[in-house]
Amino acid sequence: MTTDPFDAALVTSALSLAAEKGWGHFSVQDAARAADLSETEARRRFSCKTGIALALGRMADNAALADDAGYGSARERLFDLLMRRLDMFQAHRAGVRALLKAMPFDPPMVLAVGAATLQSMRRIADAAGISTSGLTGIARASALTAIWTATFRTWEKDDSLDMGSTMAALDQALDKAGRWGLFTSSTTGQDEETGLPDNGLADQG
Repeated sequence: MTTDPFDAALVTSALSLAAEKGWGHFSVQDAARAADLSETEARRRFSCKTGIALALGRMADNAALADDAGYGSARERLFDLLMRRLDMFQAHRAGVRALLKAMPFDPPMVLAVGAATLQSMRRIADAAGISTSGLTGIARASALTAIWTATFRTWEKDDSLDMGSTMAALDQALDKAGRWGLFTSSTTGQDEETGLPDNGLADQG
């Protein structure tokens, strides 16, 4: 799935303005003008800046899922997919940090981004070969969302060019999740780290 060029241009423009002025000091129309885009079309697509934040998440998903990740263990695939997703945020680091700084003051955006992130993690898990169906699947998606959130907080503070602290945090979080049985294959029903069968809850609910 590819990102619409109009949306990508508007999101990029918005993040550039956020880095320069702060998230609260520009409008959707300002972002459209700065990118030489139709303001009418921008307003039609994005009624508010929360839509821009959600579009950024979709762009990150598309970047993560652009290539086949069907190699290695489920843990290895998850690490690769989540780091690809982070690469999108890294490319717009200053603007994303401005957005994160503003989010606590916009509860509706926090709720919208939180719900979208959970859906993103379901897609990431599915791409890694981890079932997200049934009660166990819901728990896995929630656990992966917690892993992403913790890693993202580390990334926000990680000023290294190679994201070394971020990668270490993600690695440690996945190790811990593996011990709790997160990495169960959706095709074999076995834990790819331990070889143990699933607990039988995946098809309930």
